[in-house]
Amino acid sequence: MTDHVATTLDEGVLIVSLQRPEKKNALTAKMYSAMADAIVWAERDRSIKVVLFTGSDDSFSAGNDLADFLDNPPHQNDRPVDRFIANMTTTDVPLMAAVNGMAVGIGTTMLLHFDQVLASHNARFTLPFINLALVPEAGSSAQLITLCGYQKAAELLMLGEPFSAGQALEYGIVSRLCSPEDLMDEAMAYARKLASKPGDALRATKRLMRRPPEALLQRVQAEGELFVQCLASPAAKEAMTAFMEKRAPDFKQFD
Repeated sequence: MTDHVATTLDEGVLIVSLQRPEKKNALTAKMYSAMADAIVWAERDRSIKVVLFTGSDDSFSAGNDLADFLDNPPHQNDRPVDRFIANMTTTDVPLMAAVNGMAVGIGTTMLLHFDQVLASHNARFTLPFINLALVPEAGSSAQLITLCGYQKAAELLMLGEPFSAGQALEYGIVSRLCSPEDLMDEAMAYARKLASKPGDALRATKRLMRRPPEALLQRVQAEGELFVQCLASPAAKEAMTAFMEKRAPDFKQFD
């Protein structure tokens, strides 16, 4: 673990806070390890329904710490950054972000894999790989095309110029804009609302949405199989009983 990543549990929400403000939350190998571990923790602990990533002070993350990055070059096996990317892209736990300032490099590309991204109006985003003689990472060369089309993705990746929170919302990178002072309150309200849902159905829904492109009939069959499984679950019985009894369902008993 590292002092530069803090984790807090709050009503089913695991808050992962980057705490290296003097370096604009630039990410080190130890920070990647802590972030990867947080996702594993959420996958194993059924009481955790959502993981919410945020930064500190005026930054979400300035991306890779270049000095640390050069000390841990890509030819090494099982790099912490690779483990974080793998965990982030394969988990069925809902991931959220509250972007409170600059988001550079992987500080932006990680957001492409999150289920909801809230950002402050003054957030700034940059994909500077080309300016460092590098190529995009974390699947962003594909994800950006899906989100905003080839030509806009080419502009963002081939020029590497900063863009605003409003543009990030337009491109589909961000799902909602908030005032800086309300960002964490709104993000936590959204995360708690997600966390109030039945956990197994929530994760199954994400798995369905993250399936690769396939024939419509295959997707219908996959949905049908999961629907039958969920229908037989105690959570579904509780939800339907609560509806008929005109009360709020209690899903915490199934965590």
